[in-house]
Amino acid sequence: MSNLEQAPAELVCSADTAPTGKLLDGRQVPLGGPRSMLVRRTLPQREQSLIGAWCFIDHYGPDDVSTTGGMAVAGHPHTGLQTVSWLFSGEVEHRDTTGAHAIVRPGEINLMTAGSGIAHSEHSLPGTSVLHGAQLWIALPDRDRFVDPGFEHYAPPVHDHEGARVVVFLGTLLGHTSPVATYTPLLGAEITLRPGQHLRLDVEAGFEHGVLVDTGEVRAAGVTASAGKLVYQPTGSTVLTLEAGDEPARVLVLGGEPLGERIVMWWNFIARSHDEIVTFREQWQRARSGAESGRYGEFPEQWAETLPAPILPNIRLKSRG
Repeated sequence: MSNLEQAPAELVCSADTAPTGKLLDGRQVPLGGPRSMLVRRTLPQREQSLIGAWCFIDHYGPDDVSTTGGMAVAGHPHTGLQTVSWLFSGEVEHRDTTGAHAIVRPGEINLMTAGSGIAHSEHSLPGTSVLHGAQLWIALPDRDRFVDPGFEHYAPPVHDHEGARVVVFLGTLLGHTSPVATYTPLLGAEITLRPGQHLRLDVEAGFEHGVLVDTGEVRAAGVTASAGKLVYQPTGSTVLTLEAGDEPARVLVLGGEPLGERIVMWWNFIARSHDEIVTFREQWQRARSGAESGRYGEFPEQWAETLPAPILPNIRLKSRG
């Protein structure tokens, strides 16, 4: 998924933690034109930039595709990150410049590594009537941010834990481990709770954790959150508690060791300096014009269009870290 804001803010992100759990509300961002679907963006925020290496959380739907047209994101670039596509309903077609072509389906992880540079497109399929899911980004550590781009698909098994439905798509939880490799220690899991169910999760004390509520109301880490909101729990605890309200509830549990680095996010790029952002943007614009294809690879022949990069702000982006 692309960050489609026309004036994306420069975000210098750090791995600072808070002393207690806190509630993070999202903001609505249109994914395209005036009739397009809206996404709820809960990360990054000025008060919380990262959760482990998780640096971007968009939650969308349930979206009536007949009204909004669903997801229609033309070819666009990424650098220095991995994207996780996770659906609750609907199907999305993915194409990228590594040659990967995949259908994203509910309960299956599609992990795209941008590394040194990649471009991809995402379109909901004609048979999709309701689109509902999350798009997540993972910042690559400095030592690995120029790795070769790649794409991986995995359909994790569904486990029952005390009546809760648990799907672990990254890392380890409740004795279940995903085989999908990451560049920093991470956790990603979908958990569905029965009404009123209380669940105690043993977690890594060195991890920060975020609980994104998809449906229902959940009390997580002592904080009550409704659908579309994110609860943050800092490092230091070996337990993460979840308690559903009067209705069934579904959450994504995201965690990881603090990245320990400062990153600069602008549009779809993650970099470490102003000059890198300028270079990534210029190379993308040249690739769109056909002048070069080096960093982002050869565009798939099925692409009729690609997204232009927004105009950079008229001030020098801060270089920190």
